[in-house]
Amino acid sequence: MKAGRAMRRAVWWLLVAGAILRAEPLTIATYNIENYTLANRTTEDGVYRKAYPKPEAAKAALRAVIRQMNADVVALQEVGGAGYLRELQRDLKSEGMEYAHAVVLEAADKDRMTGVLSRRELTGVTRHTDLTFKYFEGAETVRRGLLEVRVASAAGEVALFVVHLKSRFTERPDDPGAAVWRAGEAVAVRDRVLAVFPEPATARFVIAGDFNCGRTDRPVRAMLERGKTKIADWLPAADSRGHVWSYFYRKEDEYSRVDHVLVSPGLSGRVTGRIPDSPEVEQASDHRPVVVVIE
Repeated sequence: MKAGRAMRRAVWWLLVAGAILRAEPLTIATYNIENYTLANRTTEDGVYRKAYPKPEAAKAALRAVIRQMNADVVALQEVGGAGYLRELQRDLKSEGMEYAHAVVLEAADKDRMTGVLSRRELTGVTRHTDLTFKYFEGAETVRRGLLEVRVASAAGEVALFVVHLKSRFTERPDDPGAAVWRAGEAVAVRDRVLAVFPEPATARFVIAGDFNCGRTDRPVRAMLERGKTKIADWLPAADSRGHVWSYFYRKEDEYSRVDHVLVSPGLSGRVTGRIPDSPEVEQASDHRPVVVVIE
């Protein structure tokens, strides 16, 4: 009898602990970690080198930022591949921040990929590498694909779509700033999200990443609505001083918000956003991360 009561008590405590865990907020961050791979860059001593790894000082600052964010799930852009993500995962663990789950999406762009680090078990992973769009007289592929992961939360299962749209670099004079290309990628991503969630009004998903454009530009607007169908809400976020930018264009001397988080109507009203601005943020990457907390 005593053994039976002890067993029931143990099961009860496990259920309570599980309920507490499920009730915890889900924190997601999106972060372009600036060429966490071999790349042409100016080193710490001011020398320009080709195919040079990310400097150790920048890596240390990056890990500090990730520890400070303390996010359950981190959506990453500009990862060199699975080996580089494992390195980051290993180094974070050695500093007391363990992300047991790591996923990389290898698409057409073999140099800069998207990935996810998660402390929570992922309930699903889908790598969308087949997205195409019409581009002038031909067709192109969404070069970095669309990474979809699912995670359990107090609000139910939440899907996270990680995006990294085309940069502003272009070789076509008829597509200045690659705006047409980027808009085509955004529409392809939007249509795939709607194929996965045809009823966004009741769905629970987040679209996050580096859009390489501002809030009012076509790519962001395309993912907010299609015709009369509302797809998502744009999440406002600011740093400790009230500043809202996530990237500084040095050539144009312009601060801009190019890293965005879009939240489905099923999650709206449960979310808050912020932009970390510790000293390490400036050392870690040319982008600032954006953090969303789902209550």
